[in-house]
Amino acid sequence: MIRKSDILAKKLGLNFNQPQLFTTALTHRSVGANNNERLEYLGDSVLGFVIAQKLYELFPSAGEGALSRLRASLVNQTSLAELARKNNLGDYLILGSGELKSGGYRRDSILSDALEAIIGALLLDQGIEVCQPWVLSLFADKLAELKVDNWNKDPKTRLQEYMQSRRKELPVYELIGQTGADHAQTFEVKCTISINQLSTTGVGISRKRAEQAAADTMLNLLQNQNT
Repeated sequence: MIRKSDILAKKLGLNFNQPQLFTTALTHRSVGANNNERLEYLGDSVLGFVIAQKLYELFPSAGEGALSRLRASLVNQTSLAELARKNNLGDYLILGSGELKSGGYRRDSILSDALEAIIGALLLDQGIEVCQPWVLSLFADKLAELKVDNWNKDPKTRLQEYMQSRRKELPVYELIGQTGADHAQTFEVKCTISINQLSTTGVGISRKRAEQAAADTMLNLLQNQNT
């Protein structure tokens, strides 16, 4: 049974001037045209900005690459779905009959989209002055756990440590392409790991950079799959 949205709003510490915005944020596209897709688009952009600004303040010595990786560790489908589950968001989602029967209220993609839609709805309803602190309170625990030291490591090192922590075989890198003149070559490398035999590719102006790019893509893939 779908619970009333005003109960969730109260639980989240929200008080909407336009309650219909909040209801729309919880409405999946399987219901019809009046769904949360546009609000999710808006919320995604706001969330990225708010988290990026906070990380910029928290880690003044971190470079652009480390900041981007820190943001990606927070603003991703798995992370958002975790926060949605923590607040029992699935109990309040408005789904079409097909999604309801197939357990859509448990799906990471639907949960994360709804949470972003709530952020978008809050922005429209009360502006960035209210939206920003609410987002930061939502992510407070995750932000507190972040340490920049690990994210300053290069992707190959981080991927190696990831595999070692799970007692898996180390990644295998294979050169699969090399084009261009001697002074302007481009290298393409494939990275393969033992977890589900996943593989990614990376391109760079040296073999080392191509390996780093492939490792970075692999880390993002693993993070999104919550492996």
